[in-house]
Amino acid sequence: MQADLQLLIGDRHLGRLPPANERKLMLPWSDELAGRLDHKVIDSALLRGNPLGDPHERPLYVYVPPGYDDHPERRYPAIYVLQGYTAHVSMWFNRTPFRRTYPELADGVFSAGDVPPAIVVYVDAWTSLGGSQYLDSPATGRYHSYLCDEVVPWVDARYRTLAGRDHRAVTGKSSGGGGAMVTAMLRPDVFGALATHAGDSLFEVSFRFGLPDIARRLRDMYGGSYDKFLSDFRSRIAGTRDGDLELMEMYAYAAAYSADEDGTVRLPFDDTGAVIPEVWERWLARDPVVMAARPEYAEALRSMRAIWVDAGTRDEYYLDLGATAFRRALEAAGVPDERIYFELFDAGHGAIEYRYPLALAWLSRRLSP
Repeated sequence: MQADLQLLIGDRHLGRLPPANERKLMLPWSDELAGRLDHKVIDSALLRGNPLGDPHERPLYVYVPPGYDDHPERRYPAIYVLQGYTAHVSMWFNRTPFRRTYPELADGVFSAGDVPPAIVVYVDAWTSLGGSQYLDSPATGRYHSYLCDEVVPWVDARYRTLAGRDHRAVTGKSSGGGGAMVTAMLRPDVFGALATHAGDSLFEVSFRFGLPDIARRLRDMYGGSYDKFLSDFRSRIAGTRDGDLELMEMYAYAAAYSADEDGTVRLPFDDTGAVIPEVWERWLARDPVVMAARPEYAEALRSMRAIWVDAGTRDEYYLDLGATAFRRALEAAGVPDERIYFELFDAGHGAIEYRYPLALAWLSRRLSP
């Protein structure tokens, strides 16, 4: 399967990216799309006046498949794509050697003609802390509500979507995959399917193992003070000191998961790296594996038309273990096996964009009328 990215389940063909000998590999700049990618801007009322002072006007990229303009009577499923921590929407066009970008890969899914067409929406939820986890937080802003209550209606009003949860999916990788799982459980009225690639989950394993390292870095470099770190970080070029990303990432997660109503960010660990139980419980309340065991979220998962879960077996954050735990939680919740696709594949956490179009094709088949 890895050789030509062809995926079969039973007699279902999920779509195929051409083998390397059929692709034009001399593409260091761009590839022509068969569909159309619109660059839009949303003026968000929900993000206006957010606690970080981040822009309330947000970019949004909307892809329409080949033939969209030729068939004005046709309506399409919509698939919303969330990015991981530190990613913003324009980074979808970052090109690595010998590979296509995800918008190009997605276009290839639909231009091949063997997958039902869909509209693909690339959502931006970047913050000046590097991300929002797609949650509403008094420390960052209302990014969950922005997605569900502003972006989705905005797209439905301007594009020919099949405007119902049974024809709408949310997908993502890493923090975006965690966001996809949590969003679908919180708002099954909006999304009826999801895909998560190495999504944040099983926090007791994926997050907790790194807390002592963060506590040590904070102690040795900033005397244990996040205020000192943030002041230093914002005074210079980001990434020019060891530990910049790790320290900012932890603070951004705490801002999303464990901020008080007045915006105070509560860290989930003390100066020894041990968890603070009452704060850690707030993190676990948004762990997809923990959520799936609660009756209201189990019911939401049972209502999903399709759930894709995958991760690399060498994931540096142990999110393959999180994916396995979430798959088991789906079974415990009573989600029928035929609605689930689960796979662990040979890879780490990064450079797995070739997986996304496989899920895109799988979801498109299940969301189409």
